[in-house]
Amino acid sequence: MPNTVYFADMRTGHKENLFDKIGKLMILAGVRERISTGDLVAVKVHFGERGNHTFIRPIFIRRMVEEIKGCGGKPFLTDSSTLYPGERKEAVSALTCAIENGFAYAVAGAPLIMCDGLRGNSATVVEVNGEILKKVPIASAIAEADAMVAVSHFKCHELTGFGGALKNLGMGCSTREGKMTQHSTVAPKIAEKYCTGCGLCLKACAHDAIAIIEGKAKLNPAHCAGCSRCITVCPTKAVQIQWNEAADLVMKKMAEFAKGAIVGKEKKTLFVNFITQVSPACDCYGHADAPIVNDIGICASTDPVALDQACADLVNDAQGNQNTALESGHEPGGDKFRGVHPDIDWEVQLEHAEKIGMGTREYELVKV
Repeated sequence: MPNTVYFADMRTGHKENLFDKIGKLMILAGVRERISTGDLVAVKVHFGERGNHTFIRPIFIRRMVEEIKGCGGKPFLTDSSTLYPGERKEAVSALTCAIENGFAYAVAGAPLIMCDGLRGNSATVVEVNGEILKKVPIASAIAEADAMVAVSHFKCHELTGFGGALKNLGMGCSTREGKMTQHSTVAPKIAEKYCTGCGLCLKACAHDAIAIIEGKAKLNPAHCAGCSRCITVCPTKAVQIQWNEAADLVMKKMAEFAKGAIVGKEKKTLFVNFITQVSPACDCYGHADAPIVNDIGICASTDPVALDQACADLVNDAQGNQNTALESGHEPGGDKFRGVHPDIDWEVQLEHAEKIGMGTREYELVKV
């Protein structure tokens, strides 16, 4: 049976603005049935990288926060640290970046909490019994929340074809160790030419996998647990991720992590995708290229698989923009995601998520 996806286009007028539409979407999608009085509600967003501008505007998030508060819920905005060393590698830097991007309490109306703790390692291990993974480490604040509203910017992605609700759940709700599991099958490597022998990686390692030999850090892969703490503490970026996992397996693992993110609150989750500023790459970059299609609208559903499928279809049905990263599929019905990333079979994430019981790719689109 198809699941319902509610859709609001970008048209507005003096009787109804976009904020009104967001509120109506959330109510129709079932926010009042999903959130109860006193619930601690994780509003999972992407805080945006410094220099990027395509993340969802905090003033739109505030409208959702107001709806959650209207249900008696206690919302908090949350995101996780990055696997790679950058502007958001730990909580202090990430929250500073978030506030600079407008996600302050005065704007969004909710406190900010990094769901994976101070250094990205606060985890709750949950069972998923997937085809690849049996247990996954989920960021503790996500696992401990009573309910969740996952708000995702729907755009292209260089590894998964597109990023939507499933990616926001799978990658965005995992710890740094979880991100490493999804992206790599081997231990990090240490580039000796960048290593200064400072010993910070040695102090960070809880598994005796690193030693300082002749003034350089040496990593023993046999002892490495894949926690990735060493990567972000290295001041010279000598400890490097080996991005060796095939894209289709990344997507399958991501879907299984996504399932882990909603364990225990399957009836307490809501998913909202903004199909706006559909950029050709992830919001984790410190820039954002021109959108490959014009703004389409906002979708909401209790089924993340149906939601992402509907959003993918809406993007593909649109007219592609010229003079962008889109190289083929400009015509309505053309594959926009392969038009940007031709080697990525983006449907794998949807197929696997449906297979493991996260939802259905069949949907009924209801226009608000």
